[in-house]
Amino acid sequence: MAEPRNYQVRGQVGSQAGAAIDEGLRSYMLRVYNLMAMGLAITGVAAYGTFMMAVQDGQLTSFGQLIFASPLRWVVFLAPLALVFFLSFRINKMSVPAAQTTFWVYSGLVGLSLASIFMVYTGQSIVQTFFITAASFGALSLWGYTTKRDLTGMGSFLFMGLIGVIIAMVVNIFLQSSALQFAISAIGVLVFAGLTAYDTQKIKEMYYEGDGEVVAGRKAIMGALRLYLDFINLFLFLLQFLGNRE
Repeated sequence: MAEPRNYQVRGQVGSQAGAAIDEGLRSYMLRVYNLMAMGLAITGVAAYGTFMMAVQDGQLTSFGQLIFASPLRWVVFLAPLALVFFLSFRINKMSVPAAQTTFWVYSGLVGLSLASIFMVYTGQSIVQTFFITAASFGALSLWGYTTKRDLTGMGSFLFMGLIGVIIAMVVNIFLQSSALQFAISAIGVLVFAGLTAYDTQKIKEMYYEGDGEVVAGRKAIMGALRLYLDFINLFLFLLQFLGNRE
């Protein structure tokens, strides 16, 4: 009679361990999504605030001339790229508060560089596209979180697609082809839709119950950065389809 009781105890211990992991995973993923959402909020406020200071009565202010029509515009454009590489390569040597602050600064710089979309598209179309992106992102991320399918193979294919999109965008700077731009937008939407699901699964797999607070914090920040980039790029490619131009 003793052996069945041992099996019962083992089963209870296993169930308790599984529940602890599930609770820890939910807390970790919630932290990732909260960081991402805060980054998007900072980007939105920075973009709209920059636009309001840069454009008055349909004309560029002196501030607008500085960031949109002077050589400084290249600094505004390239600064987010430099900072995201800095964060990616230095994350394991940074404290959690320093990494999080860097992410906030990066989000603000992205907002500064995206302020020009308010001069190209109507405010209504930007808001509508944002909510469409949010709904699509939520559904895709949920699928990536819950699916039992291994998305590793899809990730390799999506990475090749991303490289192709980048090359095509560079080529189209010189060609200025509307047909090529349409193809780039279509492929870009598909690539970042897939990456949203893929990255969510990989972020979930990064979770380890035994991680300390520092390691877990760094993982959460990098996970938030990956999902943030997926959201921003999905939004921008959708905006090219759905946005009404001024």
